[in-house]
Amino acid sequence: MNTLEQAWAVLHEVPDPEVPAVSVCDLGIVREVIAHADGPLEVVLTPTYSGCPATEVIEASVLEALARAGIPARAVTRRYPAWTTDWISDAGREKLRAYGIAPPGRCAGAEQPLRFVPPRVACPHCGSDHTERLSAFGATACKALWRCLACREPFEQFKAL
Repeated sequence: MNTLEQAWAVLHEVPDPEVPAVSVCDLGIVREVIAHADGPLEVVLTPTYSGCPATEVIEASVLEALARAGIPARAVTRRYPAWTTDWISDAGREKLRAYGIAPPGRCAGAEQPLRFVPPRVACPHCGSDHTERLSAFGATACKALWRCLACREPFEQFKAL
């Protein structure tokens, strides 16, 4: 395994600090790993949004994990293009669902109709789409609070961006 492959393997094990069931790679926060002939690897990170309080923790966790693996690296934050929930991997979406968070729908290429009533979101616990939004904000700004009317369980939904 070369250094780039080893670095990606390590990064796929770095959990997101707010949702530890998914890795920073599952969420699409790690955009690139670049090898330079004359220095450490460069890990390009794109935060989920510019005010995300976990950005510094993620950068530190990434660099610590690579250092433990003996891979010298530096992190670079890239805010353009802006992160989108479309970057969440299919595996990441399934991990969110298994963790009890409804994954976001896809944004790219889809028409975005003006909605006065939020769309139904499937419950990650029982799969019913008989749900209601309780609050536009959950524990973090990137999630909304919902309740399933079938199984009566509350859950968060990762908002589509």
